[in-house]
Amino acid sequence: MNIENLMLPFQFPFMQNAFLISMIVSVPTALLSCFLVMKGWALMGDAVSHAVLPGIVLAYIIGIPLIIGAFAAGMTCALATGYLSTNSRVKQDTVMGVVFSGMFGVGIVLYVSVETNVHLDHILFGNMLGVEPHELWTAGIISLGVGLILALKWKDWLLHSFDPAQARASGLWVNWLHYGMLAALSLTIVATLSAAGLILAIGLLIAPGAIAFLVVRKFSTMLWVSVIVCMASMLLGTYASFFLDSAPAPTIILIMTALFIAAFIRRQIITRRTSMQRVEEAVN
Repeated sequence: MNIENLMLPFQFPFMQNAFLISMIVSVPTALLSCFLVMKGWALMGDAVSHAVLPGIVLAYIIGIPLIIGAFAAGMTCALATGYLSTNSRVKQDTVMGVVFSGMFGVGIVLYVSVETNVHLDHILFGNMLGVEPHELWTAGIISLGVGLILALKWKDWLLHSFDPAQARASGLWVNWLHYGMLAALSLTIVATLSAAGLILAIGLLIAPGAIAFLVVRKFSTMLWVSVIVCMASMLLGTYASFFLDSAPAPTIILIMTALFIAAFIRRQIITRRTSMQRVEEAVN
């Protein structure tokens, strides 16, 4: 394969937009994934990503921007989950499962009951190759805002993730941090709708942080490593999908899965070598 064939994907406008949206959404999703992994909120990302569907359908019916409906539905899911888990004996993960599956079911029922030109496949699985300029602007503005806030306040959110009581004692506004994280999560999912869709967005919100967690030991390093992993995976997946004739979003998730397996194996090897060294030192 010559250089011209290798550079072929960069010559098409739809591929250029796909590469651009990949770079845009990789930053906030990677940064958020670190906090979701450390806080144990992986299922929360899954819940919010599925729960935005009824908001999208209702927004289309009412005639308002889809982003408003998606954000409202995502925050409704997050707030309902927090209220039910606080005021009942049911554990939070169980409540999240009930809430997001219920809202996703409502979204499906609404979608099939109304006549709409919105393609459900694009909402669920993304449509990176059909990204329009206004979607690039929307994703760019959201990504810039979320990325800056996370970069400036990451220490506060880190303390809140590990020890909410200490965060409160330190004078931090714990409730603002809690709901601010949920708002950032909802906005980021809205930004990734055109890139990964609802179902595959959860992969972007977990895999980069999980991979970085296995590779590094310092949280500040974990943040930028996750961004590099996410951006590289999205660009490589989009590029490879052109030659494989596959959808970009699933290809990206497969690459991230492979990287996670590789990072896991590497960590296991390092742990085993360290254990053997300690045994040898103890014997000697």
